[in-house]
Amino acid sequence: MIEAHIATYREEANELLTELETSLLELEETPEDAELIGRVFRAMHTIKGSGAMFGFDEIAGFTHEVETVFDLVRNGRMAVTKQLLNLTLQARDQIKSLLDASVSGIRIDRAAGDAIIAGLKQLLPEGEPVEIMRPVKDPSPVVPSPAGGRKTWRIRFKPVPEILLSGTNPLALINELRDLGTCQVIAHTDLIPHLSEMKPEHCYLYWDIVLTGICGLDAIKDVFIFCEDDCELRIDLIDDGLSESDDGYKKLGDILVERGDLSQTELQKILSLQKRFGELAVAVGAVTHDKIQSALAEQQQVKVVRQERSSQEAATSIRVPAEKLDQLVNLVGELVTVQAHLSQTAAIRNNADFASIAEEVERLTEELRDTALNIRMLPIGSTFTKFKRLVRDLSQELGKEIEMETEGAETELDKTVIERLNDPLVHLIRNSIDHGIEMPEVRRAAGKPTQGTVHLGAVHSGDSVLITIRDDGAGLDRDRIREKAIERGLISANSELPDREIYTMIFAPGFSTAARVTSVSGRGVGMDVVKKGIEALRGSIEITSARGIGSTITLRIPLTLAIIESLLVRIDTSYFVLPLSHVEECVELTREDIKNAHGRNLANVRGAIVPYILLREQFGIESNRPDIEQIVITGINGSKVGFVVDSVIGQHQTVIKTLGRVYRDVKGVSGATILGDGTVALILDMGVLCRAVEEREHALLL
Repeated sequence: MIEAHIATYREEANELLTELETSLLELEETPEDAELIGRVFRAMHTIKGSGAMFGFDEIAGFTHEVETVFDLVRNGRMAVTKQLLNLTLQARDQIKSLLDASVSGIRIDRAAGDAIIAGLKQLLPEGEPVEIMRPVKDPSPVVPSPAGGRKTWRIRFKPVPEILLSGTNPLALINELRDLGTCQVIAHTDLIPHLSEMKPEHCYLYWDIVLTGICGLDAIKDVFIFCEDDCELRIDLIDDGLSESDDGYKKLGDILVERGDLSQTELQKILSLQKRFGELAVAVGAVTHDKIQSALAEQQQVKVVRQERSSQEAATSIRVPAEKLDQLVNLVGELVTVQAHLSQTAAIRNNADFASIAEEVERLTEELRDTALNIRMLPIGSTFTKFKRLVRDLSQELGKEIEMETEGAETELDKTVIERLNDPLVHLIRNSIDHGIEMPEVRRAAGKPTQGTVHLGAVHSGDSVLITIRDDGAGLDRDRIREKAIERGLISANSELPDREIYTMIFAPGFSTAARVTSVSGRGVGMDVVKKGIEALRGSIEITSARGIGSTITLRIPLTLAIIESLLVRIDTSYFVLPLSHVEECVELTREDIKNAHGRNLANVRGAIVPYILLREQFGIESNRPDIEQIVITGINGSKVGFVVDSVIGQHQTVIKTLGRVYRDVKGVSGATILGDGTVALILDMGVLCRAVEEREHALLL
């Protein structure tokens, strides 16, 4: 049980660290935003409190020091500065390192953490104590003093019986309240069941606490921040510390009605008996004796009323390990294969009842497939947020002024796709910052704003997502790229290529036009990694650029890697699958068309010349070609390329199966699928096939 709670803490802490980083970056843009300051403080407070609860004492201690400073910011005694945000972001990274080290066991450089804390303490305003957040317990009673600005709060803390199972100790929370001021605590026992019905791991007590101190509502809420979903919590300000009246406090009956322990009707009924209220209330069974004692304690300690109720909605979501979702999608994939077999068998037997059942199973399978895949969908904004920090840090390192804009953060992608997109996007953004955006003085001379912009956007397009990385920098130097490509032997000196093809040269292994190598780029490895990463996702890349205006890189990524819509084709007795997202149309290829091309693999499609690849030759299928073949025309990196097959079977739901280790390095094949009759069909990687043909033809020219 403890191990499960620790694993949950690590997961939640990572989420809080992401939220902390996001809030700090937003706070840099709007440093006066009190809501953002509160989000930063609550994230750190939760990390600290939960860390202490589950034994992460070093994380709790370090976070406490940072939280101390932000408490001053929250209370308006310290301004948000760039230096403060820099140190807090470094502190966030240190907490992440400590959290990761708790799993890996790698030793962490404590000196870095000490330097961060020292830097934060230097920012404290003169006269502020270093340990703001560590209140000193005062065992002696404190008499409420309006002149001293003390406030009095009434707190009802009613935890759910199962609260102990979550690792929360109610007494520890009450003791934390004692640290905030003078407390009177009354425990209620009326919910304790008979011994035979009692569960030893449950908590049946609830408490009324009357607290007097200089604390505010946020400080009290922070005490219960870890169990807000596991308790009924009510906090009322009943004295603001400003009233100087000596008229006394409310009557006992008014307090009980205000708390909700007694109705107004019951109050009038009791008052009509003309006896001492407390005794009568207990005598008629309206309230218990401990409730009377609690109200009396409040009557003695507090003065004026102001009610502020805090209610929490029950949690509506649950955490599910990613492995379970993967298993669910795998099972749904197997079900899709079985359903295809069932539909094929029903068609062969030509039985109306059997066909009706097969159609119903197909409908349910499709709904289940869509539901299972949607469960794995996450907003891509979670990835976008990480890059704001990247842009901020790199712009400072390079001495540039860069702002990052995002659009379409709500666009959803498969969890696995999002994870594998991280590295390619990092390389592309770093390239935009280093090679694209100019230095401030260069931009000023060119009549541009000194602050450059990197735009990151996402939008759905059919069964794919288009991700664009756009900058308003210098743009790609076409002539320099062409010169470098000729120098490296990628193209011949007399070749005339359109800009689009010239730009794709930057994806060649080891290609770089940088004049010098920096810590950011210039070694010619980044863009090659990008291309391989995107192709591994069965995606494509397109580049447009205008010299002096900027560049745009567009990535087309499939929504999911588990089940795809595809086109099933046949060559002789072999079946192949082409992802439908790349397919534009299918046309016939006759013997006459081949003769008119004079031995070149070119087809005339409505006046446009389209090159094609003979898949029969690529896979060494030696049987005779049919008189009429089919060309499947696809869009690859902005160009039209055809793939010649014997026949097109039709659209097909493809459950992707990975290839075994022996076939993992086969070029042009990204996986396999099982058809309804048990036949295996290979899934083609059309981008890799095109590049392999281009390389082979280029080698022949040399």
